[in-house]
Amino acid sequence: MSGQVENSVATLLEALPYIREFHGRTVVIKYGGAAMLDEDLREAFATDVVLLKYVGLNPVIVHGGGPEITRYMDRLGLEVKFHEGLRVSDADTVEVAKMVLVGKLNSEIVQRLNQHGQPAVGMAGEDGTLFEVAPVANADQVGFVGSVERVHVGVLNHIAEDYIPVIASSASDRDGQSYNVNADEAAGKVAAALGAHKAIFLTDVEGWLGDPADEASLISRTTVGEVKTRLEGIDGGMRPKLQACVDAISGGAQSAHIIDGRRPHSLLLELFTDAGIGTMVTP
Repeated sequence: MSGQVENSVATLLEALPYIREFHGRTVVIKYGGAAMLDEDLREAFATDVVLLKYVGLNPVIVHGGGPEITRYMDRLGLEVKFHEGLRVSDADTVEVAKMVLVGKLNSEIVQRLNQHGQPAVGMAGEDGTLFEVAPVANADQVGFVGSVERVHVGVLNHIAEDYIPVIASSASDRDGQSYNVNADEAAGKVAAALGAHKAIFLTDVEGWLGDPADEASLISRTTVGEVKTRLEGIDGGMRPKLQACVDAISGGAQSAHIIDGRRPHSLLLELFTDAGIGTMVTP
């Protein structure tokens, strides 16, 4: 028993300088993948975020819901296609995505945070005209996928004073056309607009792997310049995450992190331990 107590004290002492450094800082967290599917991981994520708020950080959550959207599309007999890491989205796909993201997942995340003792407020890109979006450059290939051109942070700053904002990656343009918005991009743009201390992206691998087939090839630390030089040669879901890291830091965030959301309490391990986990991108 004494050994366990000593380990707990050592862990708290290790976390203390980080808690002091991050107090009052904004941390934007992109939530998605396995961390949203497993019940134990959902609980761990909620307790982590609530703890961040209690110790003085200002967490802002931006969430996707790709696996859940795919599940509902399969049930409805809709074709699921991806191009360069983006979901190909016709009108039916956008309708399903909005239903799942805003109507189901967003409210579930808010409810879980509320249950753990910190009030949260759910939002989508339309709320308070949070996101200004336009079709992505390759809209002829991916359909109704929107790119976030501007984030109106006034509404976020107002809510974040007392609540945890939980943002669904869905938005409409000025003409009322709805778009599916990649959650990684949305999180990167939110982090940039807020000048966040950190942008953290939860994913289903250990981080950015030099060789996607070899988890031992983890790149633990890199720079925006290095990411830019290698971005064109990267395929799949890692590409929008790395681009989002570039967007976040280029816009004013101090660092960006890609971490393994399959690990319980991965947020705390990244923020409050000396070793950290995943890939850290710096200016």
